[in-house]
Amino acid sequence: MTIQLHYYPSTASMAPHILLEELGIPYQRVLVDRTQDAHKTPAYLRLNPNGLIPVLTDGELVLYETAAICLHLCDTHADAALVPPLGTAERAHFYKWLMWLTNTLQAALITYFYPERCVAPGNAAAAAEVKAQAEARVGSLLDQLDAELARHGGPWFMGQAYSALDPYVFMLCRWTRNFQSPAARTRPQLGPYLQRVLARPAVQRVFAVEASAPPFV
Repeated sequence: MTIQLHYYPSTASMAPHILLEELGIPYQRVLVDRTQDAHKTPAYLRLNPNGLIPVLTDGELVLYETAAICLHLCDTHADAALVPPLGTAERAHFYKWLMWLTNTLQAALITYFYPERCVAPGNAAAAAEVKAQAEARVGSLLDQLDAELARHGGPWFMGQAYSALDPYVFMLCRWTRNFQSPAARTRPQLGPYLQRVLARPAVQRVFAVEASAPPFV
């Protein structure tokens, strides 16, 4: 059965998109055109009632939430070793960072990009304050990522081994590329790290498909 990734460029679908390319398995891309509100159509809402991208279908399985999709792909393709072995301290830290990425950094970024969701309709001043606070929060979280890379000194986020965390870290750091405050790429450890991830053939293939324009990170 063919895996299908329902995606849109530069959204939260980028991490599983990169992961699928890293795995080298057959799959189909299904473009969900946000500019036409395709993610709000009845057909898409039957896949994800939240109206968010991405969705992965794998036979009868319909899965949303980016972190869950990444874990499913790792579990069903264990030979690729994109997660540490079960029951190890490294696996526990993998879970920790994946949950942190989706629940802490990604949540702060969503608040930055959509501050109006946190205030009364039409309250532009309050939305601007929420956005500013979220940007400051994201900055401190990026510092935390930078410190983790400095701590272990390895080329990838888990250390010596490339893992499914790397596409996720890359995706979220990329979302800061147009920040007025320092973007992720300006930090001493994150900058070279993001270039290493960007240079991977799987990432380059995804950028080609998604027709992404610079700055890439």
